[in-house]
Amino acid sequence: MSVNKGLKSLAESSPGFSNQALENAINQFKVGWVLKGFQLDSVIESNAVLTTSQKTDIKEEINNVAHINMGSVLGDLLRHTNSILDATIVPIPSSEPQTATFVELLQTVQAIQTIIPNLFGVSASDKSRGVNDHFGTLNNKFVETEDSTAPVFTTLNEAITFINNAGLSADTALQTAYDNLKNFINSVVADSTDFQQTLDTFSAAVATAHTNLNNALASEPYLSNKTKLIETREKITVQVALEESNLSGIRGFITALTNHSSFASLAQDETLKKLMLNISQNKEWKNYFENYTENSANLNPLYTINSDSDKSAVVEQVLRDRGLPDVLDSVDLNSVSQKAQRDNRINTANYDRLTVEQQITQSCEQLAITTANRSIYNQSQSLLDNMNQHDRDQVATALDLNESSNTLS
Repeated sequence: MSVNKGLKSLAESSPGFSNQALENAINQFKVGWVLKGFQLDSVIESNAVLTTSQKTDIKEEINNVAHINMGSVLGDLLRHTNSILDATIVPIPSSEPQTATFVELLQTVQAIQTIIPNLFGVSASDKSRGVNDHFGTLNNKFVETEDSTAPVFTTLNEAITFINNAGLSADTALQTAYDNLKNFINSVVADSTDFQQTLDTFSAAVATAHTNLNNALASEPYLSNKTKLIETREKITVQVALEESNLSGIRGFITALTNHSSFASLAQDETLKKLMLNISQNKEWKNYFENYTENSANLNPLYTINSDSDKSAVVEQVLRDRGLPDVLDSVDLNSVSQKAQRDNRINTANYDRLTVEQQITQSCEQLAITTANRSIYNQSQSLLDNMNQHDRDQVATALDLNESSNTLS
């Protein structure tokens, strides 16, 4: 049941979803060479003269030292989260209208959180399909941490601040190279004969400056901060790649999951189950349908136990619920004999022609209980003990079968 309070206000307004929180967190990094690199990245993306191919070539050339090219990393991160919010991260053929929405992504991820545990017996996170495996970049993954380690953005800020405050000449040279390439791109109005040559020259200068700053960070006290740049960039790119993979293929993934659930439900219909067995060529897949009726019969919520330590207690409870043991006194030969006639292990044919004592002796012999040189009362005690233990064993077996049928495999 949903909460009604505030629901009308929610329906009458827009949520105003955005990546503003992420952008605010990124603003702290916009200093020195990172700021200049971020500005260059924005100019490359927005320029209307450069072709897509030219933009790709520039980005590839100046990404020669990826952890130094942090402005581009941050630009890619913001563009990535925007593609989630407008759902363009879901590929749609150019000939078709954009049909994916952010709400669709949210609802699909919500469904995944339920379906995966049902099908695989583990959480969606265990399959790298948790909420943060789809929306972590938007969900403050880089500014929060679940353990004692520092958040990614905290570590990144420490490294950028230290290097920027060091005032390295290689840093200054890189900023100049960024500005030169940015200013040239901003100045062009159309392609020309010397356009590409000049563009290549400025791009190469940025790549060289990246190498020089990287080399300047080769020893302490800079090396540990360069390591932080490398490690944090890796964490950012890995997270972005995971979200890109999960969300771009989410429609196919949820279809596959729901199909598996739908196929499993067909096993409840005998005719459709037969059809599945006839047309499937996968032995493991067919196994589910072949054994469904037997496994279904073994399921009983009364037999569900939380751990092995609870098993004996459940057995005792089931026995009590069944009114067992129903015979306690082995001296009551009539009751012991009647119990023997209810035991499915004993062939009671023509028992009506036998005396009670003979019935007990014959029952013992069928169950391989020694009768020679033993009084009828000793036989009765052994028979009763055997039958009561059999009752217990049957319940224990039913518990095992229930657990087996209820265990995902």
